[in-house]
Amino acid sequence: MADKKKEVLENLRKAVFEYNNSLALESAQKSVELSINPLEALDAMTVAIREIGDAFGRGDLWLPDLVGASDAMQSAVPILEKEIKKRGESRESLGVIVAGTVFGDIHSIGKTMVATLLTAAGFEVYDLGVNINAKGFVEAIKKYKANLLVMSALMTTTCVEQEKVVQALQSEGLREKVKVMVGGAAVTEEFAETIGADGYDPTAPGAVELAKTLVGREG
Repeated sequence: MADKKKEVLENLRKAVFEYNNSLALESAQKSVELSINPLEALDAMTVAIREIGDAFGRGDLWLPDLVGASDAMQSAVPILEKEIKKRGESRESLGVIVAGTVFGDIHSIGKTMVATLLTAAGFEVYDLGVNINAKGFVEAIKKYKANLLVMSALMTTTCVEQEKVVQALQSEGLREKVKVMVGGAAVTEEFAETIGADGYDPTAPGAVELAKTLVGREG
């Protein structure tokens, strides 16, 4: 049993490093079958994705590497999180995040990478997906009691949707309770300030550090 457990945990790490979605999925399912602690299984992948994120930040790896590793981890995370909830266990959380790509925009790669790295860093992340309107973000923040919102917009035509969400938070009396991070190819630091967001970073690893700072858990 010990050898099988070691093999499964190693394969979870290997799946992230080799960008192997099918291996990640298969290994996550096998970890459940072998009754391996899902927190331990998730941690194996978390360590790997952090290493890749750090290497990307140093310039040793490229964007496709981060995308591939992120995709592999996302293949396994739903299975492991389902098992965590089934067992009634929980991870220590740095904060609760609602993430999504704004209404009118269906680009997901950057948002998914950030969500994956935030999960690896220790945040509880609820990724709503793409094409999310202001009402959708507000309802999710209420439902999950989030203290941080992460929004992505790749196109200049959809950046304005980020401002609409900030305004909706103000209307609902939630703005003081939720920190707002924005990102995406069309977003700049100046734009983030203009719409009243709390922060912006152009890179996925940088967004993680910014999130830690915004919730007071840097370092």
